[in-house]
Amino acid sequence: MEQLIEIKNLRVDFTLRSGTVRAVRDISLTINRGERLGIVGESGAGKSVLGFSIINLISKPGKITGGKIIFRGNDISKYSYEQMRKIRGNRIAMIFQDPMMTLNPVLTIGTQMKETILAHMKVSNKEAEKICLEKLRKVYIPSPEKRLSQYPHEFSGGMRQRIVIAISLLTNPNLIIADEPTTALDVTIQAEIMDLLLELCETENMGLILITHDLAVVSEVTQRIAVLYAGKVVELGSSKQIITNPQHPYTQGLIKALPQMAEGAKRLNQIPGMMPSLRDMPDGCPFAPRCAALLERCKHEIPTLKELESGTQVACFMREGVE
Repeated sequence: MEQLIEIKNLRVDFTLRSGTVRAVRDISLTINRGERLGIVGESGAGKSVLGFSIINLISKPGKITGGKIIFRGNDISKYSYEQMRKIRGNRIAMIFQDPMMTLNPVLTIGTQMKETILAHMKVSNKEAEKICLEKLRKVYIPSPEKRLSQYPHEFSGGMRQRIVIAISLLTNPNLIIADEPTTALDVTIQAEIMDLLLELCETENMGLILITHDLAVVSEVTQRIAVLYAGKVVELGSSKQIITNPQHPYTQGLIKALPQMAEGAKRLNQIPGMMPSLRDMPDGCPFAPRCAALLERCKHEIPTLKELESGTQVACFMREGVE
């Protein structure tokens, strides 16, 4: 299978007056063509920063301070602004959380879609309109000819998100990064959007990075899951393995906290405490203060990802040499 992107020991820091926030700490991941990878974790784990860093959309005072992002053989982490413009929105597209914030409220859908096409492709206005209609049909927008002349406020939340997905498909990208694409939608529309993304990945052979805090959603769409905690990957493996047989205490806590796991209980399970500040990390394992399986060495040493016999990689001293 063709490797699409490889992230090697990526580090992203935000330098503030109060200290340095290490948002992404030595993350290494690979995504193959047509593969679907889920990135999960609590708010503040570094999920969105990781997604933004791939397309170099980290705003100051944030900066990629180490590592490489190899996309189709080239290290794009070192690309200039002009070089990244040829990649961003073209070969790598992003779907943002809130479609109403993504779409320009004073421009018609057609204008916004054509702008994207003309920025990356040398085609006529008529050809651009033809591509727009094709992509709107692909995401099941009814009466696409009529929709091109409408404004974002004339669409429902689910329809706006479909349009954002259609825009991301305009240049036939190799990779789509979807950052919480169903956050503002109700449950029924969430399912429709996830089914649509799954269908598009299978038919277009695109890679997908799905960033979410919802384990139930990611388990249905992705083939592999990376669990992030305090800017680091603590567990990485197949979606089935991680959902049915989680190895890291943090992953186990996330799954136990799902509402369906609390049937018959008086209250939801929860992970005690909270994630440490990324500008003042504790010595040793960052999850140690919240971990029920704490060992003495966890307070002083930072575990690294080790592969188990099942193929799952886990950063936990409790799991070393244990299946």
